[in-house]
Amino acid sequence: MKNALSTRRERQSTAPSGGAKAAASRKPRAALYEWVVNRIREKIYAYELSPGDWIDEQRLAEELGISRTPVREGLKLLAAEGLVTVKPRRGSYVTKLTDEDVDQIFALMARLEGWCAFEAASRIDDDSLRNLEQLHETLEVHAAAHDAGRYHENNVEFHAAIQRLSGNRWLANVVAELRIVMRLARVQTLRYPGRFESSIDEHRDLMAALRARDPARAETTMRDHLLNQLAVLHQLGGRNP
Repeated sequence: MKNALSTRRERQSTAPSGGAKAAASRKPRAALYEWVVNRIREKIYAYELSPGDWIDEQRLAEELGISRTPVREGLKLLAAEGLVTVKPRRGSYVTKLTDEDVDQIFALMARLEGWCAFEAASRIDDDSLRNLEQLHETLEVHAAAHDAGRYHENNVEFHAAIQRLSGNRWLANVVAELRIVMRLARVQTLRYPGRFESSIDEHRDLMAALRARDPARAETTMRDHLLNQLAVLHQLGGRNP
């Protein structure tokens, strides 16, 4: 009897309680907030949450299987990025860029990314060039297939690589932060007839400038690339997606 009781107690002491199970599966706070931010950001980029939409915190928390607190904290972080706008006593909304916002962001990005390309062309080595060649070849494949989603994803990676090659982490960080907001409008440009072809042509010109280690040409090509995207948004009948 004593042995049976001892065995039972041992089993009870080693078996995980409900709270322990929850603790084991619970993400650390920082990791949870990061996960929530990434999930909401993905929904915004996929237009599951469209510009101007009110964000239902309770519904989102239920969908993600978490409490409202990390959702609320995640929305604050996204507000700092510019993707979410918090309105007092009304809640959080997906940021809707005005026409003036879009014009100003693209004009600024054209200058900054042009600067990145100038510095990258000045500094690029053979290994870095090979890496860009691989990224460009992937873009060629997605452009030929008119796969807007994958083209856009790889395009972001391509531009980020050039930002890193600038050798200026402050410049790269500013561009990366602006790019987060710019994605609210940018993916729509690929809807315009012929934009896939013109976009990949512009990338080919940029690669030619980088291969030639021609900073001035790389800067001009990158700047024109960004301004051409803005022009396409105008042609689509409005700068708001």
